[in-house]
Amino acid sequence: MAAGSLADDIRNKLGDLSPAERKVARVLLAGYPASGFETIAIIADKAAVSAPTVLRFANRLGYRGFPDFQAALRAELDERNASPLSLYESTDYGRQTDSEAAPGEESLLARGSALFTAAVGHTLAEIPPHDLDQTIRILSDRKRRITLAGGRFTHLLAQYLAMHLMQIRGDVHVLPESAVQRTAHLTHLAKRDAVILFDFRRYEADKAAIAQMTREAGGKVIVFTDAWLSPATSQADVVLPSQVATLSPYDSLVPTLAVVETVIAGVLQALGTEAHQHLQQSEETARKIGLV
Repeated sequence: MAAGSLADDIRNKLGDLSPAERKVARVLLAGYPASGFETIAIIADKAAVSAPTVLRFANRLGYRGFPDFQAALRAELDERNASPLSLYESTDYGRQTDSEAAPGEESLLARGSALFTAAVGHTLAEIPPHDLDQTIRILSDRKRRITLAGGRFTHLLAQYLAMHLMQIRGDVHVLPESAVQRTAHLTHLAKRDAVILFDFRRYEADKAAIAQMTREAGGKVIVFTDAWLSPATSQADVVLPSQVATLSPYDSLVPTLAVVETVIAGVLQALGTEAHQHLQQSEETARKIGLV
């Protein structure tokens, strides 16, 4: 199961660092991850500290030296950029069936049950209640225009969340696929907009750009992502990371779906009778046009 990023580790330990070491931490976080590959001398100069301070900073994080820290950062980036093909080729995925398992080895169903149960539990336990509450407040604010966008696979989750929101409140949109329509929609971003992005490893450049455009327009940005964190999170008001551990070389969306379902329940509760009335109107419209 994936751990958090080195950036998360640095943030969590800021309170344990000396004032000089915190300067190093801020320099690294400001340009993360590229800043971590600069020389000790350059980092020390940017932080206005001595080279030994940079080394002490790495030691304080638990590394034997700065090269050790950089090696961990390279390993993290390899994980961030992993594709299903690279994961398949670097593991034993698909090379052993249940019938070939050694005696006493767990079945596929048993392994799946243990892995997904742990991944969902870990994901929900790691989300700060404040971040969940803020997400619910933004999505239940009827004055806001809500726009959702996802990636190769995660567009399914964006559409899933959008369809639920459409039934209980107005002004909810999935970002259009058409280049002209997408451009027109993003051109008119404003302070009342809230953009929800799903962006997982092999991150898509447009998500970071959309997040930045939304922030520049004064709107709110919510990012659903993985443990390595999408570049779009640097512009986000709320970040909701999920574990992606699975039995195959494809990242699992099961924990993220659990977060989405939790958010839906929270928005329903926040909207109260308004959600009920909107749902009734939606059902009545569907009946009139023969959809139910």
